Amino acid sequence: MAGGVAGATGLFLALLLHQARDARRIIPMAEAPPPRGDGLYGPKFPGKPLNMVVLGDSTAAGYGVHRPRETPGALLATGVSRRLRRPVRLHRLAVVGAMSAGLPYQVDAALEYAPEIAVILIGGNDVTHWSGFGAAAKQAGDAVRRLRATGCKVVVGTCPDIGAIQPIKRPLRWLARHWSRQLAAIQTVAVVEAGGSTVSIGDLLGRQFEADPLRMFGSDHFHPSAEGYARAAAVIMPTLMAMLGEDDRVTPSGADTVRSLEEAAQEAVRAAGTEVSPTEVNGRARGPAGLWAELRRHPWFGEPRSWFGHRAAASPTTATSPAAAASSSEEAVPSGRSSATAVGWTPEGGET
Repeated sequence: MAGGVAGATGLFLALLLHQARDARRIIPMAEAPPPRGDGLYGPKFPGKPLNMVVLGDSTAAGYGVHRPRETPGALLATGVSRRLRRPVRLHRLAVVGAMSAGLPYQVDAALEYAPEIAVILIGGNDVTHWSGFGAAAKQAGDAVRRLRATGCKVVVGTCPDIGAIQPIKRPLRWLARHWSRQLAAIQTVAVVEAGGSTVSIGDLLGRQFEADPLRMFGSDHFHPSAEGYARAAAVIMPTLMAMLGEDDRVTPSGADTVRSLEEAAQEAVRAAGTEVSPTEVNGRARGPAGLWAELRRHPWFGEPRSWFGHRAAASPTTATSPAAAASSSEEAVPSGRSSATAVGWTPEGGET
């Protein structure tokens, strides 16, 4: 009996290793660097430019798109500039292929610009290279801690759902999804303990990518398309604005949104698109189970408003693209903003 179990386990592991080799062979290497998108956004607005940095891997860099305005950094910088009516100076320091171990070098470069706000997207390569998740999360937390020490506000998009990538086949896909969620939860704890906020990216975008891979993936079937990046930016944007003091989300009175940090991290993984931020209960940052954290969600691209059990009636029309979202119900984004303008994305858009 034991021999049979051991044999089956060995065959399963051999299959996984074979699939992993196939996936690495099918997934193309980067052929050219992504467009940078660095520069001044919103130069027509008055005031001193807000310094923003974007750190992380190829997803943060915008690999797979061809125009600077389509990269996540440009989308977010444009959206922040329009919301604050203030110029934003963007510095994209993310590196294609980067793992969490490379964040210290990116932070070194970022600190030279005295950033006021930082966005970090990291974790996918840590999963595909089977790196130690505990170490990867600690490296993310250390990066946040160094940035926070200078007064910079930090938002981290946690590990995406690697299980949605087409070149990865079952059963490796199932394990990749489990590992992605595991890393995202550990990242959340490390980042919030360091003073940052997280937004869970994985499962929410994963379902969209699986449902419409031709539109949501780029030509390499691995990185997002321009629309995929626009959706990711839309998920991050509300938390980014909240950290800058512009938050139009109103949590229903009595809604149970406060958890211990460990509980919040696990719940955020299950409800992607969720922000996890530090909070206080009765004036205290810690409770019996450790740090307190608050869970918040924000409607995006036609999604009805929802807060952990409080969901409004769905709109008759569900937006499926930035252009469609702009013409859908205003319930999609508070204060009457369309989903497209919430992230600064328009079909003809660019730097403002």
